[in-house]
Amino acid sequence: MKKANSRKIKKKVSKETAKETSKKEESYGAKDIYVLKGLEPVRKRPGMYIGSTGPAGLHHLIWECVDNSLDEAIAGYAKNIEVHLLPENRVKTVDDGRGIPVEKHPQTGKSALETVMTTLHAGAKFGGKAYQVAGGLHGVGVSVVCALSRWMRAEVCRGGEKYFQEYSKGVPKTKVKKAGKCSQTGTTVIFEPDPEIFKDIKFDRTRILKHLRQQAYLTKGVKITVKDLRAKEPENHFSYTFYFEGGLKSYVKYLIQNSEPRQKNIFYTSGESNGVKVEIAFQYTEERECFEESFANNIYTGEGGTHLTGFRTALTRTLNEYARKEGYIKENEENLTGQDVREGLTAVVSVKIENPQFEGQTKARLGNPEAKNAVEKVLSEGLADFLERNPQDARIIIENCLLTQKARKAAKAARRTVLRKGALGGLTLPGKLADCSSRNPEESELYIVEGESAAGSSKQGRDRRFQAILPLRGKILNVERARLDKILSSKEIRSLVIALGTAIAEDFDLSKLRYHRIIIMTDADVDGAHIRTLLLTLFYRYFQPIIERGYLYIAQPPLYRIQAGKRVEYAYTDADKEEIVEDMRKQGLSPNIQRYKGLGEMNPDQLWETTMNPKNRTLLRVTIEDAKEADRIFDTLMGKEVLPRKRFIQTHAKTVKNLDI
Repeated sequence: MKKANSRKIKKKVSKETAKETSKKEESYGAKDIYVLKGLEPVRKRPGMYIGSTGPAGLHHLIWECVDNSLDEAIAGYAKNIEVHLLPENRVKTVDDGRGIPVEKHPQTGKSALETVMTTLHAGAKFGGKAYQVAGGLHGVGVSVVCALSRWMRAEVCRGGEKYFQEYSKGVPKTKVKKAGKCSQTGTTVIFEPDPEIFKDIKFDRTRILKHLRQQAYLTKGVKITVKDLRAKEPENHFSYTFYFEGGLKSYVKYLIQNSEPRQKNIFYTSGESNGVKVEIAFQYTEERECFEESFANNIYTGEGGTHLTGFRTALTRTLNEYARKEGYIKENEENLTGQDVREGLTAVVSVKIENPQFEGQTKARLGNPEAKNAVEKVLSEGLADFLERNPQDARIIIENCLLTQKARKAAKAARRTVLRKGALGGLTLPGKLADCSSRNPEESELYIVEGESAAGSSKQGRDRRFQAILPLRGKILNVERARLDKILSSKEIRSLVIALGTAIAEDFDLSKLRYHRIIIMTDADVDGAHIRTLLLTLFYRYFQPIIERGYLYIAQPPLYRIQAGKRVEYAYTDADKEEIVEDMRKQGLSPNIQRYKGLGEMNPDQLWETTMNPKNRTLLRVTIEDAKEADRIFDTLMGKEVLPRKRFIQTHAKTVKNLDI
């Protein structure tokens, strides 16, 4: 009986389940399949087309407009390009190219101008011979700008007539109309980003200048002018023009302007292979770092790709062949590695290719196999010729590479010593790491503090479950000009490397990081700022992935303790102090102000409450927006040249309100 009842129950449940499934199927039908029309997909998922709706995506709108003008310049039809930053968050781009066609399009039945501005995958880059090479080959281009703009206007001069059309959120507001006569040709686009899409609309002039300077170097002979007309007062308007005949050689010269070059002549070569045009320029400097930039059809490929791979392969192979031929490397000696030949290198690789295969709409990486082969061929031939014609430069380059190889082997031995000590000796270095009990990196924090007194307060005030303390004695070695073997001879740096758990240089492994919040906590004085800068230099040079993942922070301890009766307040800035004091005086209180000179002056409970308690503290996350600019600043602040450092201090001294000496 029990079994029979069980079967009945199962059968009943099965029928009910079938009914529910049937209802779900009925509720999900053709009516639920949405077909987005026109530019609706762009407004629905803007990140798919411009990467993000943050600052990078906002500026991408300008790049899309400028790319069209640059395509005209590359094709030989434009010589002048202008970008105007206007009041009310508007941007205007102007070129003297042929002008977008305005006649009726045979497929859409609309004006070609309206078709280009309001239709995805519409443009002269998909067929015919209007453009042999172009940047915006994914075909969204200026139509995305139209879709994401609250208001937009396109003006075209062709055949002596001026035409215009206005749009809002991707929809035409007028038909293409005539607006008088004009003697020149060209296209003007004015747009205002939609605040529904971009929550913070603030165009960064520095970012725009950097990008357009780059484009001017890559398109030699084209004049690009930037005008910032946002200020109310005309005397505060800004205008800057870029024009370079030297192309990539001029660009490399610009990139190394604050560095000391090694060889006399900047290397440059250009050529074509299987329809791929290649340009390469590089220079070795006294720097330790390698800086490479790559472009495909003037589009910056930040993640490299096949063209950069071809450059690295050909560079290593050609230098090894020359070194063996000239006897720098003997028969029984090992070859130079890619790491050996790229130390101190600043290089720019640019290819022009008819059908580039980019990974993603933001074009961060090139995937064409033919680009690799073309770059290898052009560089191998060009570099071999350069080395033969410039034997003195060749000797300097090869000797520098051999010196790097020697240092690499010494550093490898030093790294093994540190790793071995970390594995055998554990982390119980006297007076060093006070670890946390948690072994979960996601919740664990490492505070790097200066001095024994600060270490004492922080050790007593911390939450031992997830907060570890690593005190440093004095100022660590300046790693800006030191090789790795010397760096690892520093006891303080060795302790930090072991505490992090990631190893360093070639052995670095981010997955082994023991803490996902590494917090630099130093005094708010000149010595504290110096120690903080030394640590930031170390992390930037040898632990950059930690910064890129957002794991590095700077603690913000209070500058003042302000007490009036039982009321106690902490001020983190002078402005905070003035506000608190004024409020207390309004209440008829007589405040007592204590200025903290160092972390060691704070009681453990005060340090916890103000600087270490996750509920109350303020942490600054360290980020790298511009790697080359960060590199330049670190070199200026920490390098051997005194004059650039002096100029930097003089330039920024006015922004320092209080300075403890």
